[in-house]
Amino acid sequence: QVQLVESGGGLVQAGDSLGVSCAASGRTSTTATMAWFRQAPGKEREFVAAITWTAGNTYYVQSVKGRFTISRDNAKNTMYLQMNSLKPEDTAVYYCAADSRGRLSARSNYYDYWGQGTQVTVSS
Repeated sequence: QVQLVESGGGLVQAGDSLGVSCAASGRTSTTATMAWFRQAPGKEREFVAAITWTAGNTYYVQSVKGRFTISRDNAKNTMYLQMNSLKPEDTAVYYCAADSRGRLSARSNYYDYWGQGTQVTVSS
């Protein structure tokens, strides 16, 4: 089992930057891919970005390319999402997810482990 805990959400204004983190614990040696998803009120959960744990290969949804950066610190078992030029439409609960198979997938049902989420609110 892998436990994931997100942190770092908050309230910011449009155009601001914010970083969120996801700390993994438990059987982290099995973690091969980690990802960020988000869910806005009344909407389905949406893929944001993913990263492979060993090589650091990344994959982003088009709407955040050039604004968001996903990264990881293997020694700390922590994944990050740096969000710049935030827009009101980025407002959502941001969830981290993990998987042991190593593919960069945008499908939520690919991932076995999930955190509890952290709220990011961007005011206009």
